Amino acid sequence: MKKNILLAIFSGLLLWIGWPPTHYTTFLLFVGLVPMLVAIENIIQSNFSKKGKKIFGTTFVGFFIWNILSIFWVYNSLKVIGDVVAVPVSFIPYSLGPLLMATAYWLYYRLRLITNRNFCLFGLICFWIAYEYLNQSWDLKFPWMTLGNGFAVSHQLVQWYEYTGVYGGTIWIWIINILLFLIYTGIKEGQNKSARLKLISAFVLVLIVPLSYSLYTYYNYQEQSNPSNIVVVQPNIDPYAKETTMPPSLQLNILTRLSDSLGQANTEFFIWPETAIPDQINEDNIRSNNYFLQAQHFLNKYKNGNLLTGAETGKLYNNQATPTANYDEQGKIYYDNFNAAINIENSAEVQFYHKSELVPGVEALPFPNALSFLKPVFAHLGGATGSYAGQKEPGVFYSQSGIGVTPAICYETLWGEWIANSVKKGSQFVAIITNDGWWGDTPGKDQHLDYAKLRAIETRRWVCRSANTGISAFINQRGDIVQQTKWWTRTAIKQNINLNSDITFYVHYGDYLAKLGSLLAILGILLICVKMIKK
Repeated sequence: MKKNILLAIFSGLLLWIGWPPTHYTTFLLFVGLVPMLVAIENIIQSNFSKKGKKIFGTTFVGFFIWNILSIFWVYNSLKVIGDVVAVPVSFIPYSLGPLLMATAYWLYYRLRLITNRNFCLFGLICFWIAYEYLNQSWDLKFPWMTLGNGFAVSHQLVQWYEYTGVYGGTIWIWIINILLFLIYTGIKEGQNKSARLKLISAFVLVLIVPLSYSLYTYYNYQEQSNPSNIVVVQPNIDPYAKETTMPPSLQLNILTRLSDSLGQANTEFFIWPETAIPDQINEDNIRSNNYFLQAQHFLNKYKNGNLLTGAETGKLYNNQATPTANYDEQGKIYYDNFNAAINIENSAEVQFYHKSELVPGVEALPFPNALSFLKPVFAHLGGATGSYAGQKEPGVFYSQSGIGVTPAICYETLWGEWIANSVKKGSQFVAIITNDGWWGDTPGKDQHLDYAKLRAIETRRWVCRSANTGISAFINQRGDIVQQTKWWTRTAIKQNINLNSDITFYVHYGDYLAKLGSLLAILGILLICVKMIKK
């Protein structure tokens, strides 16, 4: 049993070493699951009792190692809600992901009891895909550790994400690991030479064909010339001072000064980070808000310019106009809070986008009907915590000249289909605004940047990323970081990007692989249930 635990831990370590932001070790993802598969096979072939429990426990240990080493920084991002809450809440992503991963392996074992190994290994891929899709869809969503994200530092290898999205990467990793596992077990079990050669040939084919296609595409991809001048600002304001001691007017002065340092007559977008305007703005009265007027005054010298900025906004209602509306006992009024993006231009036109993929616990209360009793706890921690509202559909901002841009706020970087749906509506580039300062100088900020490269490939759109404390960047349609800032530096960068209106296969069809895999997983679970009932 100790040997199997060690194999599972070894798998966890290999996956961690191969995970972003580590460079040149991505290939370890192709072998990282093999020790885990060997450990499970050992348990299945053993005389142990309660094999299902042992498989679940063994795989949980390995995946917990992988997760906690890769995302230890999550605790830093939660400290804003207080240590009493941050410690237990941080264990949700540390533990919940491994629990779901272990469940996929347990289902594989249950399926193995009623059919052959090769069929069950196909089922394992489907169970895993279903776990990943669930983990981006339910109230406790945290798709950070989706296996296909592992190629974010080696984007040259997955240019075909424009057809499959990250789930294609997940399937690729799984197939190669399974083939290596079957080659190993074939040798161990004395498999005949012909069968081994077929497996080795399949392994080479599955590895080389996607790799060759991707490298060919990467080196031959040509962007259509359709330039637009963009300025990205990184104000580098300490996130704690930003919310407490630094006046919003001073923050706006810093932002406008940095913008002016690079702005030119043909600049079409200035992009400021998440909550760059930190003071609460009533959306219905925004045109009389002093901070809005200060921002619009800055645009006077850029007649074709647009300002895309993050802001804290809200709306007031006389009744519960939305399901998310909170009630203020003192003011006797209902209200919604938004983590918003605003597009401001040299006219009376103002466009709003409300962040929709909200961080569980910090920005949105998961399972609000069942956990409504926790609302007073979050209110005590600052009012807005856990009580943001969002919108149901992705948004597109349009400039006066007709340029469409996808506003994506922080955590939304992880949702390929969400961004793809915005692109489908007419977006020609993607603007990511974020405040990664809460995480400190940890791998979290680097992973977050790297994942944005995958969105560029999936949509074949430039990504312009404005991060309060860094790392801000321009990413081209191949996923290359063309420019990036240093961490914790006050600066601005500008770039002539190429706008694109073509629609990729992935933009058109979204996460079709995840939906198909989830459907097959449900059928597999039904098959297990039927056999268990009959037994």
